[in-house]
Amino acid sequence: MFPFERQNKIIHLLDQNNKITVPELSRILDVSISTIRNDLSSLEESGMIKKVHGGAVLLKSEEKFTNFNDRIIRNIEEKETIAKEAATLVKNNQTIILDASSTALALAKELHGFTRLTVITSGLYTAIELKDNPNISVILTGGIVTTNSFTLEGILGSNLIENIHADVCFMSAKGFTMEEGLTDFNIYETELKRLLAKRTNKLVALLDHTKMGVISTASITAAENIDLLITDSKINRVLYKKFQDAGLPVKIAE
Repeated sequence: MFPFERQNKIIHLLDQNNKITVPELSRILDVSISTIRNDLSSLEESGMIKKVHGGAVLLKSEEKFTNFNDRIIRNIEEKETIAKEAATLVKNNQTIILDASSTALALAKELHGFTRLTVITSGLYTAIELKDNPNISVILTGGIVTTNSFTLEGILGSNLIENIHADVCFMSAKGFTMEEGLTDFNIYETELKRLLAKRTNKLVALLDHTKMGVISTASITAAENIDLLITDSKINRVLYKKFQDAGLPVKIAE
């Protein structure tokens, strides 16, 4: 098991139990106590947990664990601006992929005026948003429903995904750098995103300025696989120039 996989399991265990001890983690994950201590130190340095005597507790206030309803309203103006720009890329008769992000949900709300469109999504809120539009066929990827996130996780729907082909995939993430590409915290959701990103002609990253220069636990796809990155006008200009110099197509939504 890779360190990021083990650390992700630690977070899931803490999310379920509030507090857990080092010996318990050592037994559950079948690794040494020194390895667990190193993992906890790494997670604490990342601001995800707090080490306490004999174990650790989860920092519930951390943005990574904010429920989906809270994330919908975070940076809402920037997300809506990005969504409007992204909607201009969608054409009649296309098949598109939307991940389960709050930015993709904002894009779903912009999908009107089409006579025929197929949307494949891992987001329950996104599917609900589109379900009453008679001109849009909605396909859910399948998977496990995550508490407080309205997200389908895992690769239970991999057989379905391997048999689809989309014109455009719109995807957000926890972070993006040129070196690490798109990254996210949840390894199970990341696995699904990785599959979806491979089943499209064009991959469009929807990332507000707070995601730039951020590296999270697991990689989704390399920067070179992104056909277009849409962000907002608050992007750090040094990073923006770095992206341009590296040949990454970046569109600032106004």
